[in-house]
Amino acid sequence: MKTGRRQVFNPYLPSWEYVPDGEPHVFGDRVYVYGSHDAFGAPIFCVNDYVCWSAPVNDLTQWRYEGVIYRKKQDPGNRLGIRSLYAPDVTQGPDGRYYLYYAFDFLGEIGVAVSTSPAGPFSFYGKVHHASGKVWGKKSGEQFPFDPGVLTDDDGRVWLFSGFATKVPFVASRWHNLRNDGGVVMELDRDMVTIRQEPHLLFPIKGRDGAYPGHAFFEASSIRKVDGRYCFVYSGENNHELCYAMSDRPDGPYTYGGVLVDLGDLYMNGNTDESHANNYLGNTHGGMLNIGDDWYIFYHRQTNRTSYARQACAEKLERTPDGGFRQAEVTSCGLNGGPLEGKGEYEARIACNLWAKGHTTARIDKGKKATEGHPYFTQSGKDREENGDQYIANMRDGATAGFKYFSFDGDERTIRVTGRGKGKFVVTDGKNTVATVPVGGEAAFSIGQGVHPLYFTYQGEDAADFISFAIR
Repeated sequence: MKTGRRQVFNPYLPSWEYVPDGEPHVFGDRVYVYGSHDAFGAPIFCVNDYVCWSAPVNDLTQWRYEGVIYRKKQDPGNRLGIRSLYAPDVTQGPDGRYYLYYAFDFLGEIGVAVSTSPAGPFSFYGKVHHASGKVWGKKSGEQFPFDPGVLTDDDGRVWLFSGFATKVPFVASRWHNLRNDGGVVMELDRDMVTIRQEPHLLFPIKGRDGAYPGHAFFEASSIRKVDGRYCFVYSGENNHELCYAMSDRPDGPYTYGGVLVDLGDLYMNGNTDESHANNYLGNTHGGMLNIGDDWYIFYHRQTNRTSYARQACAEKLERTPDGGFRQAEVTSCGLNGGPLEGKGEYEARIACNLWAKGHTTARIDKGKKATEGHPYFTQSGKDREENGDQYIANMRDGATAGFKYFSFDGDERTIRVTGRGKGKFVVTDGKNTVATVPVGGEAAFSIGQGVHPLYFTYQGEDAADFISFAIR
């Protein structure tokens, strides 16, 4: 991105990186993000090994690759690497070491790895187990272990959260008849792997007594402390939003707080229609980050018309007078500390809104047939090729890509669109047309002083690829 100063965008990692399920933590003077690891073009979730990215707490524009921190073959039960590492979490234990909690896809157990550094590398440590030594998830009738979220409290007590809503039809459920009633919590001993307080159901799934209406627990357990209280973040029953609940105790009871972020900005301004969301929908997962007085929610978006190439995004949160959080709008500038500059060159991949003619979207997790004829994020090259260009493909007549937000000085400028196609883009600020630009050409650009979004609507008979735009 060529601009007048260093900026950060959504997705905040390089275009070739696919790290979903991001859990941000501050250790020392850096923020570390731990997530699962998708591959571009993969047919399933999370085929790559765990990696870590970090940034200084005082500059979230400078993300550094820490490398591979844990390989799936390091677990003694996965020496052949057949199973995939799903969403992890990390905590610093009472002994000062760093513990990484993970689940292998739908195996139904939680593994633990340990390191002396938050950037790893991590070494296999053990499996979460009962005091008897029996691994949790190996006894008939137990709650299904999945998506660990872990907290080392101020008093040194360690709390592990977990849960999944969908009935798993193979492996764990078939062999051990595991339950999936919702999100559970348990206390671990100071050894970080032995269950001290048995799993206790806190967050029932949809249809069960005590479920949060309209936003019942689905998956993606994450736990933080907020002003001395406990804030549980999770993916709700709609699967494309992250919600939260608050409690005075880590083991509950919790009170539902609201939606923190939704991939399509649903539930904002009264819109609940998935077919007219502001972006294409699929699962999301993440955690909260606190730096000083600022709070952020980390989540992931979908690309390539599948659920298997997801990318890390984040938004700043606003507090409510009662100590809660307002729903964050999905933007292109989440960690930037303000709007992007209204000049410079920007890649189309940072669009935060994307829809087909008539403001129509679909759920990506319904399969590629659901998104036929729709625009989508994709890339050239293979997985993790740093020279692979990410762009928006299949922009057909009436398709729109939206970018929020930019700060403009009111001066007359020109705008150029880079792409492939024979049509043109009509550029608006959401209300007024500010330019009409042929694909591959430029035009005069005029927009008022202040902070505005930019929407690019394609007009043409054939499909176009939208690569970038430049304002000069």
